[in-house]
Amino acid sequence: MSNVKSSPLSPYETYDTHRTYDTPEPPRPHPHDAETLPYGAGTLRYGAHRDTYRPAYEAGADAEAGGPAGSDGRGGSRRAVRRRRAAARPGALRRLVPQALVVAFLAGGTSAFVAKDKAIELTVDGKPRTLHTFADDVAELLADEGVAFGRHDVVAPAPGTALTSGDEVAVHYGRPVRLTLDGHRREVWTTARTVDGALQQLGVRAEGAYVSTSRSQRIGRAGLELDVRTERTVTVMADGRTRTIRTNAATVGEAVAEAGVTLRGQDTTSVPPTGFPRDGQTVTVLRVTGSTEVREEPIPFRVRRTEDPSLFRGTEVVERAGRPGTRRVTYGLRTVNGVAQRPRLMRTEVVREPQDRLVKVGTKRLPTSVAGADGLNWAALAACESGGRPNAVDPSGTYGGLYQFDTRTWQSLGGQGRPQDASAAEQTMRAKRLYAQRGASPWPHCGARLRG
Repeated sequence: MSNVKSSPLSPYETYDTHRTYDTPEPPRPHPHDAETLPYGAGTLRYGAHRDTYRPAYEAGADAEAGGPAGSDGRGGSRRAVRRRRAAARPGALRRLVPQALVVAFLAGGTSAFVAKDKAIELTVDGKPRTLHTFADDVAELLADEGVAFGRHDVVAPAPGTALTSGDEVAVHYGRPVRLTLDGHRREVWTTARTVDGALQQLGVRAEGAYVSTSRSQRIGRAGLELDVRTERTVTVMADGRTRTIRTNAATVGEAVAEAGVTLRGQDTTSVPPTGFPRDGQTVTVLRVTGSTEVREEPIPFRVRRTEDPSLFRGTEVVERAGRPGTRRVTYGLRTVNGVAQRPRLMRTEVVREPQDRLVKVGTKRLPTSVAGADGLNWAALAACESGGRPNAVDPSGTYGGLYQFDTRTWQSLGGQGRPQDASAAEQTMRAKRLYAQRGASPWPHCGARLRG
């Protein structure tokens, strides 16, 4: 180690622990021997004079760029030292290459990391917040944030929309509203958070409307019941006058009262007073006056027939005359706007029960002939006496039937009841018997027709 310099280092020389000082360096000029430039000499031309105050790295750059001769004294010496140092360590470059690759990889990954990160403003049900996310679209963002949504909720932009930094995403939750609008009940969904907002969203004309709750009332996720009656035009006709009003009344009766019309007693309206008044509807007030009337009406009797074998067929004998009953009926009478209406049955009371009529009906077979009377013109006699009518009765009520029997003669011949109640065949048979007994004398005016 006898070749190591023992003299102290120059003030411009850096001590390097890795190099050996085998060759003595030439002497260097003293720093205070440099030329002093006059003040205000102007900008130096490159290579004319060296600026002694330039930084060392600029001086080295000048030398490496091929500066003028004599300008690389100290810089050239240092470059020679660095070349020798690099030659002494051949593995240094091999170590630097992987390190440079790692640095480059980390720099690229950091750029990709920064590019994937997005700043998003997410508003959930009116509550905003700013967050950073790596999600590619809206659906992925909401899933990452644990924000669930259903078919009644609104997501803007749509869930499949791609995201970029600076985007705004909003989730509006749906709320059920059990709405009764002008008497019609239905359930609707709204994303509005107040009653007023819901009315606007549903397109309900709220001006002048009745709303069952405050319009500033907040709507929770569970929803609410809401009754809304919009303002409508209703025309009320009463007592010869027409009144048109704007109302949000719940019933026709309320609308009539708002029109200044009072219903008294049996008064009513042309539509049910409890009904819902529709827009443009005309309601007529009916002034009703009422009274009752009691009438007595007959109750018809029934006819009961029984067979009697002692009577000839076709003969009916009234055993007991029927008698009608009586009932008392109460009717309600009323007038509507001065016009009488059809009486309305209110109640019925039986005063007297009816009595059935009893009739005997003959079943005995009639004889086919009467000796001495067959072959006569009985039809001509009947036409002369009664006009051929079996039920004929003379004006006095004494004689009856085809041949105008009186009741005593008729019964003496075996007849029952009145002759006009018997059949035509029986009347003819009994007339023949009378002829067999007395000839044509019972018929002084028409008897000659028997042989005509």
